[in-house]
This record gives sequence, structure tokens and C-alpha cells, in this order.
Amino acid sequence: MITVATANRCARTFSYKDVKTCPIVAPFTPPCPPVLKLSAPVYNGRMMNYRVSVGMECHAELLTASKMFCSCANAFGGEPNTRTCPVCLGLPGTLPVFNAVAVELVVKTALALHCDISMRTIFHRKNYFYPDLPKGYQVSQYGDTPIGTNGYVDIEKADGTTKRIRITRVHLEEDTGKSIHSDGLGYSVMDYNRAGVPLMEIVTDFPPDVESAEEARLYAETLRGILLYVGASDGRMEQGSLRVEPNPSVRKEGTEAFGVKTELKNLNSFRAVQLGIEYEAKRQIAQIEAGETVLQATYGWDAEKGVTVLQRVKETEQEYRYFPEPDLIPIEFAPEYIETMRASLPELALDKKNRFVSEYALPVADAATLVSDKATADFYERAVSAGGDPKAVANWILGELTRLASGAKIAIAGGKVSPETLAELTRTVADGTITTTIAKRVLEEMWTTGETATAVIDRLGLRVAGADAVAEMVAAVVAAHPDIVAKIKGGNEKVIAFLKGQVMKEAKGQARPDDIDRLLKDAIDKA
Repeated sequence: MITVATANRCARTFSYKDVKTCPIVAPFTPPCPPVLKLSAPVYNGRMMNYRVSVGMECHAELLTASKMFCSCANAFGGEPNTRTCPVCLGLPGTLPVFNAVAVELVVKTALALHCDISMRTIFHRKNYFYPDLPKGYQVSQYGDTPIGTNGYVDIEKADGTTKRIRITRVHLEEDTGKSIHSDGLGYSVMDYNRAGVPLMEIVTDFPPDVESAEEARLYAETLRGILLYVGASDGRMEQGSLRVEPNPSVRKEGTEAFGVKTELKNLNSFRAVQLGIEYEAKRQIAQIEAGETVLQATYGWDAEKGVTVLQRVKETEQEYRYFPEPDLIPIEFAPEYIETMRASLPELALDKKNRFVSEYALPVADAATLVSDKATADFYERAVSAGGDPKAVANWILGELTRLASGAKIAIAGGKVSPETLAELTRTVADGTITTTIAKRVLEEMWTTGETATAVIDRLGLRVAGADAVAEMVAAVVAAHPDIVAKIKGGNEKVIAFLKGQVMKEAKGQARPDDIDRLLKDAIDKA
């Protein structure tokens, strides 16, 4: 069974046998062919004697309070069809008014992607009939004047090299509704809460610079980081607010003409992006090797089976019948507005990572992990500014704080430990007030109560024992184990670890290891 849009924009359901005789439905897309069971040749951007090229289309829902052309709330989930109005449902007689905040977010993203800004831009109608499109057309930007053109993203590869991925356009449009398919019932239902949500599309240039599934994944990850830093989108692939749709094609080595591309959808993670492209490239090669023609079509990724599945044959540009949207005026940007937007851009992840390495002497891997989330990177810098040692603060964030936050399923910055109290904790370790072992216990108390490190230390009596107290413990342990002392004096120095453990046990972890080592050596020498 399939659900289609009729001429009056209503959804109707037909069985495949009915479609052949139904005058409303054309063209008819047959059921998907059987899933190909493919072998797995070595994949590294080249497979056998083929080259892989990947165009990237990415859609990001924008973080605005309302939809693109009406005042309905822009939010994820909720009861179906409760955030709709005559405007976003496309009812006759309604008029759209564009969302200025959405335009601002696209401008800022385009600038962050090093794009040129079209100083005059217009909206178009993209016409096609599908149940998730209540108007029968999508308001989008088409032609030579999208908001951003001729940009690029630099990706960092595993070998440490950087590759530039060119971007041809960044434009603004409205999202569609959501089809909900009822398994086994033979029909679909529609939720139009998402219809009209402001959507930004980012398209890479041609010929494609992305030449492997790994590069596609890196590009998507880098792009998401930019969106998060700019504040344009929350980038939640699992919720569909960021949709990565690769267009892979293959061609034989030495061939200049690019192969037929397909479009992949339903990729809800970066891993799925890489796996989907890898499989689709193998599938296309298998077709070519079998003497068949690759069909320009949309394929969905079946994560459970690890395969791509045909969804529909791609429309051509002519079939969309683009024409300027008559109900929206052109947007003209003043140069001062563009410069204001440019000045408001934050330091982006790649620049921040490089600065963390040079300014704070952090390992590249540590810096990359810290900047992968803007809130965590900001938390780190605040802790360093509050007097925390840069390396120590990084270690605590990447270690114990990450563990605690993961257990609570919240962000590090959302916990009760502030950057300032974390900096204080690192200082108490550095000045010998507590040991690293005790500090882990202190941090757990801070995470639970929100207290400062000093308050927890004083409340629980966790300050490190003084040298005199440790000396008494050492003397007692040495006196209680003359056989171990004899072995040490006889040349078996390994067993000193036993005595050290006994002292630590007596001290309940509140003794500095270097004090124990020094005092044990003195006591054994004198025994």
C-alpha cells in the first residue's frame, strides 16, 4: 500500500494493483527490489578499481521560537497536529510573513562557513504533491541568490591533515510535515507540527570534494559543530533537527565523467552516514559490474539490516516548476547588518582547539574532545580563568566529571559543580591539602551537594595527615611486620609495597604518597 496526495491535496491510499489504473497517481514507483547481499571489498575511498564521490546535502532545523512564516511554536514532539494554523497548513486566503530570526541564523551560519552573502535574495515555490506537504508546494530559495554562496568547511582527517570541502549554497526554506507509517495496517497518517519549521539547507559544491565515507562523516561532524557554536541548530540527528543526506556516486578509475548519484536518507547518526555510503558505493559497483544501470533515486538506510532500500525515483528540477513566491517580498541586506552579524560570530571549534593546544599546552586529542561541545569548552576556560591548572582541569573534566555527568545523563555544565569550584578542587590537590584519591571522593560530594571543595573537605575531615602523624603510622607498621622488613633488608625491595599499603590503610587515604615513601625508607634503614 502507498499513500499519495490527490489533486485537492488530500491523502489517499492505494494498493499497488490499484495504482496502475488510478489517473491521479503518476508516475508509479514499483516496490523495492530485493536487498543485495554484497561482499565487503577493502574500502578507503576507492573500491576495487572505482572512485567514490559524495555530494552532501544537510538540512538543519533552526532554533527559533516560532515557525518560518507563522506564529506557531517551533518545538520537537508533542501531540500530533497541535502546533498548526491556517498559514502553515496552506489554507486558502492566508499570507506568510517571514521569520527575521531565522534569516539572521542563516546569515550567521553562512558567514561562519566563509560564504559570500547575497545582498538581495528571494523565495520561490517548489511545487510537488506529497502528503507531508500541505500547501502542495514548499517555500524555498532557488536560483543564483541563496543567502550564502561559495563557502567552505575544513575537516581534519585521522592522519592530522586538513582537507577543504567547498560549499556551493546555504539557503532558507520551510520544513515539511511528518509521515507516520502504520506497520501492517496499509496506510500512513500525517503530523503537521513540523510543517513550516524554518529549515536551512547546506549543499556542497560540484565536482564533490568528499571522496570517501569517512570524509563524509568528518564533514557532517564538523558542520554540526559549527551549527552548535553559532547557535543556529541543536544538531540532534536522532530527532531529525539535523538531516545529513549524502549523494554518493562511483566511477571507474581514469574516467572523468561522474557516475549516476543516489540520495541517502534516514541516517540518524554519524556512524550511519559512513556505513550507508559504504554500502551504497558497493551496491552501485555491483550493479555496474553486472552490466546494469544505476538508477538516480532516493534510498533509505535500514540500520537493522545494514542496507539501503529504494524509496522513490528522484524528481528532476523541471518537475518542481520553480517560480518566485508572489506572497513574499525580496530580502535586501544592508552592509552594516552583515558586518554586525560577522562581528557577533563566536570563536569556532577548530580555531578554539588550535588555541587550546598552543595556549594551554593540551594534547591535541584532549583539546579536540573539549571543544566538541561549546558548553564544555566554555566551562573549561572559566575554570582555567578561575585559577585552575589547565592540564589538571582538562583531566578532571575529561575523566571524573564526564563519568558523573554520563551517569546522571546531563551535560557537564548542567551539574552542581561550577567551573570555579572545580578550579578550587585542583588547587587543593596541588597545594597538598588532599590527595588525588581523596579529591575523587570530594568531587562526588560536590556533584551531589553543590558545595565547594573546602566545605566538603572540612565537613568530612579529609585533609591530608601531617608528617608527624604519618611517621607514627609508619613506625607502627614497621614494628608489626619485622619479617617483611628483614626481606627488604635482604634485597627483596618489591615487598615494600605491602608496607606502603598498610600505611595507606591506616591513613585512610589521607597521607601523601611521597611522605609515606620517604618515612618508610627512613624507618626501615633504622630498624
